[in-house]
Amino acid sequence: SIRGELAEEIKRTRGLKLAPTLIPATFWLDFTTEQWDPKSPWHDRRVRLAANLAIDRQAISQAETLGFSKVSSSIIPSTFEFYWQAPALGHDPVEAKRLLTEAGYPQGFDAGELTCDSSYSNVAEAVVNYFAAVGIRTRLKPLERVAWLSQWREKKIRGLMQAGAGAFGNAATRIDNYMTSQGTYVSGTYPEIDALFAKQAGELDRGKREAMLHEIQRIAYDRVMFVPIWELAFLNGVGPRVEEAGLGLIQHHPYSSPYEDLKLKAAQ
Repeated sequence: SIRGELAEEIKRTRGLKLAPTLIPATFWLDFTTEQWDPKSPWHDRRVRLAANLAIDRQAISQAETLGFSKVSSSIIPSTFEFYWQAPALGHDPVEAKRLLTEAGYPQGFDAGELTCDSSYSNVAEAVVNYFAAVGIRTRLKPLERVAWLSQWREKKIRGLMQAGAGAFGNAATRIDNYMTSQGTYVSGTYPEIDALFAKQAGELDRGKREAMLHEIQRIAYDRVMFVPIWELAFLNGVGPRVEEAGLGLIQHHPYSSPYEDLKLKAAQ
């Protein structure tokens, strides 16, 4: 996908068209084992909330995807079944500094490394800069995607990590992978989440199941388990010879598809 300055250049170039597609891919920061370690600053909810308030999500979206990525307060895509709309997380560096002071870090603290998929290190770099502005000092550690995924899955990453997920499903599938104790990418969770998730799995009444899945998402939000960033918009460029690019014909699909619907303009 295209980002930042290249996307701006496409908009300026005669004959080219920018084609954004919002996909079910959410980005967030994960506290890995730090949230569950009483000796870590990240164990304190106030510090985790300060991290959330330090980031200007809309500014990151504007800089990297020209504002097409959707600012989010959840790690679950808003189009997914059983999604719960969490209250917005604004950009408030003054309140972030106050929370850090209240938690015992008036001068901020060294948060170690922030590991990320190198293909999205531009987003992580922006986060590092916003953190630095409120006193949270981090060092970016980009990894090639295979290494990033394998280390995340094997729970070898320490400190902060920029996480992302783009698989199709619903709120339950995302919760299973990223919030429950049995989740492939989970370093820790709360007993209430495990209990609610097990209960909803056997619930046949859709309304009752939805209420339980919403409650899990409320717990994650209230206890600041994550630092949600956005739902990613894929940006593609379309050339002057293309009549139908096939982008967006399949909802949430990031690429040109189906292939047989791709059309070129008649030769002139």
